[in-house]
Amino acid sequence: MMKRLIGWMAPLLVLAVPAQAQVRTVDPNDAIDGDLAPQQRAPAPAPRSTVPPAYESAPAQPQQQTPPPVQQSPSTTATSAANDTFEREDLIGAAEGVFGRGAEGLAGILENILKDQGKPNAYIAGREAAGAFVVGLRYGSGVMNHKVEGQRPVYWTGPSVGFDVGGDATKVFVLVYNLYDSQELYKRFPAAEGRAYFVGGFSASYLRRGDVVLIPVRLGVGWRLGANVGYMRFSEKQRWLPF
Repeated sequence: MMKRLIGWMAPLLVLAVPAQAQVRTVDPNDAIDGDLAPQQRAPAPAPRSTVPPAYESAPAQPQQQTPPPVQQSPSTTATSAANDTFEREDLIGAAEGVFGRGAEGLAGILENILKDQGKPNAYIAGREAAGAFVVGLRYGSGVMNHKVEGQRPVYWTGPSVGFDVGGDATKVFVLVYNLYDSQELYKRFPAAEGRAYFVGGFSASYLRRGDVVLIPVRLGVGWRLGANVGYMRFSEKQRWLPF
């Protein structure tokens, strides 16, 4: 009987040993603390680089467009022209400084010239002496007042060919037009004059070279008849040769 019992229990012991070997002992405290263990965090992303990417060649710069030129309005142009010329009151005041205040006929002859020719951008205040019978000589000196460039001394000489009787000791006031560079005055200006006047009378003549126009206004002492044909040569220094 014992032999049979031992024989039955032997297989059971063989089966029980592997089962016991597979059992793992677990501590209840470790199991609870395992839930409280810190979870592994995901790695922080790498910082983004602030350095701009390198180019094989420099990027093209945007082309700057040149703004269109500003066109002046007619009112601006008119204002600029007015600033470059002398007004009537300025001219009459300057002429009275040459001929005397209240000279009869002075304002009238200046107004007629301004009406026909417009406003000058320069004028010459001076005096001259001339005398001739058939062939005459003319010498003058004065100061040119330019609206932009200021004052400059000026001298002039020239022949006066025609039928002239008597002598002149003349004060002269010259209106100057289209003189944008005062150096252009120091040249020879041809003249064509035809006048007849008495003592105390005013006269005006025209000289021109290119676009520059000179209109001398004279008040003379003497008596002259005929047509004077010649020129006036202007210089920065006094000259005695009229040619």
